[in-house]
Amino acid sequence: MRISENWLRTFVDSPLASRELADALTMSGLEVEQIDPVAPPFDKVVVAEVREVRKHPGADRLTVCRVSTGGALLEVVCGAPNARAGIRVPLAQPGARLPAATIAQAMVRGVESNGMLCSASELGLSADASGLLILPDDAPLGADLRGYLDLNDQLFTIRPTPNRGDCLSVLGVAREVAAVAGGALTYADAAVVPAALSDRIEIVLEDEVGCSRYCGRIVRGVNARAPTPRWMSQRLERSGVRSISAIVDITNYVMFELGQPMHAFDLSRIEGGIRVRRGRSGERIKLLNEQEVALGADLLVIADHGKPIALAGIMGGFDSAVTPDTGDILLESAFFDPAVIAGRSRQLGFDSESSYRFERGVDFAATVHALERATRLVVEICGGRPGPVCEATADVPPRLPVRLRRERAQRLLGIELSGQQIADILRRLGFAYDTRDDGYWVTPPSYRFDLAMETDLIEEVARIHGYDRIPVSPPTAPAAMLPASEARVSAAALRARMVARDYQEIISFSFVDRQWETDFYGNSDPVALANPIAANLNVMRSGLIASLVDCLRLNLSRQQERVRLFEVGCGFARAGSGYEQMNWLGGLAYGDAVREQWGAVARKVDFYDVKSDVEALLFPRIARFEAAGHPALHPGRSAKVSLEGAPVGWLGELHPKLIQGYNLPFAPIICELNLDVLSGLDPIRYREFSRQPLVRRDLSVEVAESVGAQTLLDALKKAAPVIVSEVTLFDVYRGKGIDSDKKSVAFRVVLHDTNKTLTDAEVEAAMGQLLRVLQEQFVATLRK
Repeated sequence: MRISENWLRTFVDSPLASRELADALTMSGLEVEQIDPVAPPFDKVVVAEVREVRKHPGADRLTVCRVSTGGALLEVVCGAPNARAGIRVPLAQPGARLPAATIAQAMVRGVESNGMLCSASELGLSADASGLLILPDDAPLGADLRGYLDLNDQLFTIRPTPNRGDCLSVLGVAREVAAVAGGALTYADAAVVPAALSDRIEIVLEDEVGCSRYCGRIVRGVNARAPTPRWMSQRLERSGVRSISAIVDITNYVMFELGQPMHAFDLSRIEGGIRVRRGRSGERIKLLNEQEVALGADLLVIADHGKPIALAGIMGGFDSAVTPDTGDILLESAFFDPAVIAGRSRQLGFDSESSYRFERGVDFAATVHALERATRLVVEICGGRPGPVCEATADVPPRLPVRLRRERAQRLLGIELSGQQIADILRRLGFAYDTRDDGYWVTPPSYRFDLAMETDLIEEVARIHGYDRIPVSPPTAPAAMLPASEARVSAAALRARMVARDYQEIISFSFVDRQWETDFYGNSDPVALANPIAANLNVMRSGLIASLVDCLRLNLSRQQERVRLFEVGCGFARAGSGYEQMNWLGGLAYGDAVREQWGAVARKVDFYDVKSDVEALLFPRIARFEAAGHPALHPGRSAKVSLEGAPVGWLGELHPKLIQGYNLPFAPIICELNLDVLSGLDPIRYREFSRQPLVRRDLSVEVAESVGAQTLLDALKKAAPVIVSEVTLFDVYRGKGIDSDKKSVAFRVVLHDTNKTLTDAEVEAAMGQLLRVLQEQFVATLRK
């Protein structure tokens, strides 16, 4: 939320300078993210009026303007296409320093120019460089432009926490300033506007839980074409809202000023009175953003006797909106239950300033106050005759007193506080309270929905007292380090192994797009979110593959050609009538196998590169890789990873349809492993290095093409004598010299005895035993 500092200081004139004020608010819990000037520095720019324009004698695209700043006429050479007599524009006088230039008196094609007439772009006010910045006709001649346009203002970007809906307005922030930094609080003029006619509108609350207070007021004979005052449009623009029309601007202005969302209906388009009710099946409404919405009982609507005319607390209807031809309006100001509004706009796929405030809670006691303020502004700017305020009320949220004990506040905060200090803080906050023997009984204001228990009030005391004034006291209690099991591999150790393999860790949302679940997991029934933070993040993910691919796409858009990513995170799935949470470790490799260098031939990463990474991650346990299919992986280039017969995850190349669907130049290699199983792995243990020599022998056999290399390897390891310490596959050959229905498979055998040097006879016996296993079980023949 952006707030103009000058607008803020009309409510509370704090003695603190801008930076000090921002720091004080931040330390109180209302974070000021940044302070930005509304305009870059420039000087000696004044308001001037163009009195005469003539062609430049030496240039076709230039004109010579005679301008006045209240004294003698000056000649200025100008190249703007919209220069004409009678307009008032900024004049940079000789010696003026603009954001990108310094202006001097100069000869331009033989004509002396006494300064420069400026566009908004040249002053740094906007990107518009199409012509001169035209000022209002009543702009005072010779006035300093910075002062006239209030350009010495600054913008505070504030991020209130979700529980502080009361700070979503200039008044709300002003209350904080008054409490934290001092200064008297001045309220906006909202004196009662007397009724000039007796016209009333009927209001019925059919849903008293969803809406417990609704106020409306008819104003007839307004001029909807009246221009919005410059001061109002300027404040709105600095708050991030464009000026639309005077009546709409007034409702927006009151919302930003007081925190009360408002709306204006064209009275001629309302049939009968107002009904606040739930939507009905089959009803539809076209909103101001021209989106058509199907209504249901989950949506609260404002309706007349025939149709819905607005989504309550979210957005007005298109068909009942104020237009330039509107003559009579109905101003509304209401209080809606935050629980009824929360999440509805995100459900519809858009956000609005109104829903942002209503779902956090607005001041139900200020509903009429805001309506009077808006009425006064409408009458002053657009004219018209107002009727009386019409109001329908039910049970508004109760404001029950909360006890605050000085002793408990001191115990929780660890500081000494006198009764006078606490009472002073409560007064600065504007809280009504009674002093009793058992403490202070504080009645929370109607705009503070976050105050419900004693600890909430203690937090308020701490904020206003100052977190930085609470001394840091180290704990004095004895503390013992908790034991850490060395029998399990920690997630931190697994992360370190991935980093050592040249991967970088990412952290992504656990909620994803529903389409991702369909594409990457074939999951047609993912765990759906009741209140997603965005329309495209509406389900919980099953695993990490989609998140890794999305992060890859982001890196590729940033021109990163070699990407190694991993993530440790959760997946979620349905389990009977409930849900289960699984912990995963996922990795992705894309691009060149090694970084670009002169010492290695460039090649793309492949299945076996990532397979070696997985084997290193699982060491000292030996993983088994079996060809198997996965919805996200290439059907012929993927494998199921298992340990001792138990599945632990997947490894493979991304499916071609996903490469095409997600616009990837070529396939990444992806692994996804069950973190709970990995954490149960035995850690790497020390083993004494033998001083006896190793013996290495190769065993090459021909077998049928249908026999898998892994099957052969498993059989050799199972039957290997004690002196065989390692058997690895190092070659598979098909081609010349081998029958077409066969293949040659070669194994490297390492033999070793830790107590003695092996003899040739012992080695030959062991190798013969391995060969017999292959001959007897797989009809293998020794290849010469």
